[in-house]
Amino acid sequence: MKSLSLTARVSLLFGLVVTVVLFSLGWLVAWSVDRHFQEMDRHELEGKLALVTNLLAKANSSDALDGVPKELDDALVGHDGLSVTLVDAQGNKWFASRDLDFPSELFRAPSDHGLTVWREGEQGFRGLKATVTTGDGRTLTVAIVLDISHHLHFIDTFKRGVALAMILAALLTAGLGWLAVRTGLLPLRQMIELATGLSANRLDQRLPESGLPPEIRSLAVAFNAMLERLEDSFVRLSEFSSDIAHELRTPVSNLLTQTQVALSHPRTAAEYREVLQSSAEEYERLARMIGDMLFLAKADNKLLALNHENVDLGEEAGKLVEFYGILAEEQGVRLEVAGSATTRGDRLMLRRAMSNLLSNAIRHSQAGGTVAIRLSGDATHATLVVENPGSIPPEQLPRLFDRFYTGDPSRRAGGEGVGLGLAIVRSIMKTHGGSVDVTSQLGLTCFVLRLPGQEDQQST
Repeated sequence: MKSLSLTARVSLLFGLVVTVVLFSLGWLVAWSVDRHFQEMDRHELEGKLALVTNLLAKANSSDALDGVPKELDDALVGHDGLSVTLVDAQGNKWFASRDLDFPSELFRAPSDHGLTVWREGEQGFRGLKATVTTGDGRTLTVAIVLDISHHLHFIDTFKRGVALAMILAALLTAGLGWLAVRTGLLPLRQMIELATGLSANRLDQRLPESGLPPEIRSLAVAFNAMLERLEDSFVRLSEFSSDIAHELRTPVSNLLTQTQVALSHPRTAAEYREVLQSSAEEYERLARMIGDMLFLAKADNKLLALNHENVDLGEEAGKLVEFYGILAEEQGVRLEVAGSATTRGDRLMLRRAMSNLLSNAIRHSQAGGTVAIRLSGDATHATLVVENPGSIPPEQLPRLFDRFYTGDPSRRAGGEGVGLGLAIVRSIMKTHGGSVDVTSQLGLTCFVLRLPGQEDQQST
């Protein structure tokens, strides 16, 4: 079954609400008019009842009572729609201004002064019954009836007119509501058209954000932000795929070339051993690259299993300085560690992040320089800073943590890695709820790791 569109749903709902409101208002108006006519009729009936009561109260003798009918006839001149009937205690009709067949409900009313309404064909009547006492002590029942045919006719016509007007108003309102909703949802249709036409080559399109209602503007802003993230992710994914292809092609090409050269003519065992050693180095490079990419893929999908424990960052930094001491001596670089900090996390991952930063700092420091690791923190946070002399161009800083980004392409050829080390550092920090930043100014480059403290990690 095909579902209704949002425009149709809102229009129908709006039309239904307006119809309910209009018909409720129409019912209230019709009830008020009917109530007004009822009060008018009650006022007239009670006025005539007061007249009849007064005339009978003055009739304190038989002669006076015999003159009451003539007085009633005179009093009712000009009241063609009004009828007065008097019935004695035996049920005999003592006086009748008009020959009407009163309904039995009028005389069986439980109390006096109650209004009774009935119809006879096209005519309608409203009657009032009361018990009165004559001047000489007789008891009579008076029934006063008013012809309300014109009232009923007016009420019926009024109700039909109001109902028709409200039906037309509801239909008109629903139509105008549909037009208003359709106009208001125009940005949504533009979103649909834009989303339908999206492709890898058209991610740069954006929705206009000006002149929109706040709710639609928020949606447009969010949609544009999503497109911007998609475009950025797609660009990065394309570059990542290209970098992977390039990085894998180089060692595979080297292996293939070495193998073809080795097989081109017979060689000695030593020559074959040399080829195998060179191939082993390329295999190790491939294995490291594949391992790093697998680590990053797991980090992106939050599949890394952390072994939480208390980690003394100062102790780990000291072990790394000792491990990289020989490399630092070869580079002519001095290493130093200052401060202390403790966090809670995976010891091996944190050591890997620190190792990547330290080895990177040693490789890019000139002879005679100092690579310093400075630690600080308390129970709620831990900070580790790796400083080394040297500058990084400002335009390269935002991309340092991108995968396969090395800044200087010549470094890849020199065997300095493929640009995954800093990307791994960032992934490890995100996994631990921390962050990594870099600054390079005044001839000094600083990488700053910020991690939750031991107490903060335990509370979360």
